[in-house]
Amino acid sequence: MQVPPTNPAAHAAPRRHRRPRALAFAALAVSLLMAFPTARSAFGDEAQEVPGGGDLGPNVLVFDPSTPDIQGKVDEIFKKQESAQFGSDRYALMFKPGTYNNINAQIGFYTSIAGLGLKPDDTTFNGDVTVDAGWFNGNATQNFWRSAENLALNPVSGTNRWAVSQAAPFRRMHVKGGLNLAPDGYGWASGGYIADSKIDGQVGPYSQQQWYTRDSSVGGWGNGVWNMTFSGVEGAPAQSFPEPPYTTLDTTPVSREKPFLYLDGDDYKVFVPAKRTNARGTTWADGTPEGESIPLDQFYVVKPGATAQTINAAVDQGLHLLFTPGVYHVDQPIEIDRADTVALGLGLATIIPDGGVTAIKVGDVDGVKLAGLLVDAGPVNSETLVEVGPEGASGDHSADPTSLQDVFVRIGGAGPGKATTSIVVNSDDTIIDHTWVWRADHGEGVGWETNRADYGVHVKGDDVLATGLFVEHFNKYDVQWSGENGRTIFFQNEKAYDAPDQAAIQNGDIKGYAAYKVDDSVTTHEGWGMGSYCFFNVDPTIRQQHGFQAPVKPGVKFHDLLVVSLGGKGQYDHVVNDTGSPTSGDTTVPSQVVSFP
Repeated sequence: MQVPPTNPAAHAAPRRHRRPRALAFAALAVSLLMAFPTARSAFGDEAQEVPGGGDLGPNVLVFDPSTPDIQGKVDEIFKKQESAQFGSDRYALMFKPGTYNNINAQIGFYTSIAGLGLKPDDTTFNGDVTVDAGWFNGNATQNFWRSAENLALNPVSGTNRWAVSQAAPFRRMHVKGGLNLAPDGYGWASGGYIADSKIDGQVGPYSQQQWYTRDSSVGGWGNGVWNMTFSGVEGAPAQSFPEPPYTTLDTTPVSREKPFLYLDGDDYKVFVPAKRTNARGTTWADGTPEGESIPLDQFYVVKPGATAQTINAAVDQGLHLLFTPGVYHVDQPIEIDRADTVALGLGLATIIPDGGVTAIKVGDVDGVKLAGLLVDAGPVNSETLVEVGPEGASGDHSADPTSLQDVFVRIGGAGPGKATTSIVVNSDDTIIDHTWVWRADHGEGVGWETNRADYGVHVKGDDVLATGLFVEHFNKYDVQWSGENGRTIFFQNEKAYDAPDQAAIQNGDIKGYAAYKVDDSVTTHEGWGMGSYCFFNVDPTIRQQHGFQAPVKPGVKFHDLLVVSLGGKGQYDHVVNDTGSPTSGDTTVPSQVVSFP
């Protein structure tokens, strides 16, 4: 939760071998095997081969324009999910291509809404897809974990409302009007993300404190509070940080849009967009986007109750993974070490590691796509929750990088959880595209040691790019970057609220751990549009020496940095290292560094 602004206006890892089909020992066995194929497990016994395809389960609701009472069904889901911030239900609302009239789809927690066309304009609402904050007295700072994708909207009032904070992506949308990012009454709002979208009219952030927009088109942009960052956005405001606080890059160096489910006639497929370099504008503006379509029968459609053993067997067979909405407990890591594997979650599918295991491990291979997943730490400490590449990975994946998109991590909030490091990226060339890595500051199982998590994201690979990096509240470094030639476009952070005293965060002779730390050994690194905020509400006398820490070298560069003391609860002495003026008082006026060094 945010305090309001005062003005609301590949040295490749060894790949596991595919498990061979069992050998037949008799004609009868041959016939049985043809009917029920088997795979040999690691222990030599035979197991039934995992089938591909199938239905999408009960929590994927598929509509077409002739479906009766669409509004009633959508309202029913919203009523269940509107305030279910830490609930266990998950839903995906999927709309077949066509035109839908008089729809107002209000989107609550753990609900995704998406069109099933190949392009947004294939599925049109004469109506709205709405997020507001009535459930929280007009405060949108806890509107997390929801999404909208692949729809065209003709808003009833001319402007669609999408008042969200973290972990609420707005992807591949066409708004034929304006977009309002604030709640009704212009209450508080805190952060968000737009990609591959076209907003014909103006985007009105109003009270939004920070926002990142990538590879899109906007008809205009209304204002900025602290940190508005754009890359590859047609119609974006000109670079002007700090007044107004716009950081604008003409293009995005490397991007690849999130995979998505769609209908090709009556057949479900997953479209995997192609990688782009120096991208600008949407992928679909000139017609069919470039990429690959994968039929659903090449996916293991994962449903609640599935085990990690079965999921891994499916990957070994050569299947991709489509997680249907639900909560999945795993007692061993989900291991993806086959190049170009897609692991796509619908409806904020959630993975919880049991017994302190790592939830997901990706091999040092090309082109793995992790997307649309929430990883929720379990009560037994996990050393890591998501690992991209093994320790010491060094393979060159520049032609076909692994990507993490809308991969969210949570430690505590839904219950006790612990993890030493949430995400470790060892593989070179990885793209981290929109992630919220959050040590909970509210909910159940919350306390300085109760949901202990020292580090948020640790990047060890070289040539890693982060676009839309949201990391908050960790006990030590929120982000630590050890790899060479790293780049971050937009960073949003809050230091841990609940530090009990100055001694608890002391880092040697440094007061506090930086929100974003570049290791002294690094010679080349660059960042744009990056902010860190403090709200030490347990001990407001705490001082944080700096928000950012980096070696002073010609190849280490930062553009448009800021730190903010929220309500005067704690203060920063500097912005980066010993550069930048301190925060002071009880206002939320940021201290800013336009560039460093």
